[in-house]
Amino acid sequence: MLKQFKKINAKDIKDNPVQMLKDDWFLLTAGTVDNYNTMTAAWGGIGYLWNKPVVFCFIRPTRHTYIFFENNDYFSMCFFDDKYRDILNYCGKFSGRDVDKEKNTGLIALKGEQNSVIFQQSEMALECKKMYFDDIKPLNFIDNAIDKLYNNDYHRMYIGEILNVFKKV
Repeated sequence: MLKQFKKINAKDIKDNPVQMLKDDWFLLTAGTVDNYNTMTAAWGGIGYLWNKPVVFCFIRPTRHTYIFFENNDYFSMCFFDDKYRDILNYCGKFSGRDVDKEKNTGLIALKGEQNSVIFQQSEMALECKKMYFDDIKPLNFIDNAIDKLYNNDYHRMYIGEILNVFKKV
């Protein structure tokens, strides 16, 4: 149940997206409450594309979350108050292949309107539908320094339409 959240329009998000993504981080989640994986992320964006409010996010094929993104149409980006930094650290350090992140962190998964996963502890959650993907190609780097961030493990970029924004009441 999403009783502790109110729905707002994506254009009414007042938070600074650079701070939300880079400094505060977020949990990127795909699957259903019965079978999902989440990971901490700090790369991505929020904007407007193809006449829709969108997010874009990046997942390496080696990450456990990748297969959940490939097999599901919907995903979420959940943002948290700083008091949950330990949970974000844990979800970024450990793989869902090896640990039960929900059990080990106390995260409570709620069913979103599109059957995605929204965490009860989040301050804001974006429920999104995949629209597009593409793989990062090193041949397309104009700034060659970017390639130093990789070890032949290039991300897949997903663009998702923001369908719902849930803000903590």
